[in-house]
Amino acid sequence: MTDEKRIRVAVNGYGVIGKRVADAVAVQKDMELAGVADITADWRARMATSKGFALYAADPDRAPAMRAAGLDMAGGLDDLLASADIVVDCTPKEVAARNVETYRETGIRFIVHGGEKHEVTGHSFVAEANYASAIGRDSTRVVSCNTTSIVRTLAALKAAGLLGSARGTLLRRATDPWESHLGGIMNTLVPEPGIPSHQGPDAQSVDPDLDVITMAVKVPQTLAHLHYWSVRMPRKASRDEVLEAFRASSRIALIRMSEGLGALNAVKEMMADFGRPNDSLYEVALWEDMLKVEGDELFYAYMVDNQAIVIPETIDAIRALTDVERDGPASIARTNAALGVGTFTAT
Repeated sequence: MTDEKRIRVAVNGYGVIGKRVADAVAVQKDMELAGVADITADWRARMATSKGFALYAADPDRAPAMRAAGLDMAGGLDDLLASADIVVDCTPKEVAARNVETYRETGIRFIVHGGEKHEVTGHSFVAEANYASAIGRDSTRVVSCNTTSIVRTLAALKAAGLLGSARGTLLRRATDPWESHLGGIMNTLVPEPGIPSHQGPDAQSVDPDLDVITMAVKVPQTLAHLHYWSVRMPRKASRDEVLEAFRASSRIALIRMSEGLGALNAVKEMMADFGRPNDSLYEVALWEDMLKVEGDELFYAYMVDNQAIVIPETIDAIRALTDVERDGPASIARTNAALGVGTFTAT
């Protein structure tokens, strides 16, 4: 793909996910960041301009304050959309659903994230599971961090003929690290009020054939999520066979407690040592030495970086919607190479 044909990508919302999407787009050889839109006038917007990203006002009412703060503005959201082939909406929960009307009126392809309902786009996306069904669509929803991890791991088992029913318990971080001073929980655990929790049905929006039930509890920490899974396989299998199924996915990384990776903070520290931007763990980090097989029963646990895991999925969704790459594995490989996905191992 020549530079003249690169996909021009707009990012609406320059927060936890938006800034990571913008950085990821910027290192793709077949993409170009058209600009980012936001409403803030503080340090977060300054980070965008310091990187050379064109900054736009997502709300015209916020433009005067942003200019008064000394921000170099390139225009409003309409200007950004007019210069792009596709927009990735990274605005807060439910805001994106309101933005959809604008995108549809403009005729631009768009991506929303897991905070929105499946019905907003009618399609939910995880690259290894359903890339082909997103090709040429006008929109999709990249599912949440937890749902992405569920679909990745269960899809790997399914591809190997090792998936029957799956039951998972999710320990969810209380809030994003950067805003933990503003809220969150302390000295308590908060169960999600219903069983199944919303992540199981959400995974079925990607693959309706999944037999999956989830339970979730919010815990007083901010680093990442932790999942425990019990899977009934359709037949007896060896531990090595299960591990090979997980290794077949480039976006599942097997780690070991015996290598000093016995807690979430240790894994995050390793990501920093690898030089990942924002200490990002794009992969599902699954503990190899914890994994247990008993006949046709499988038990395992893994870590989910809620701020990073959906970034490679978003890049693949951009290619699928714009129909510049019809081969899902080829897009995944290209994204992985640009972001360094699959380049670390502790095993």
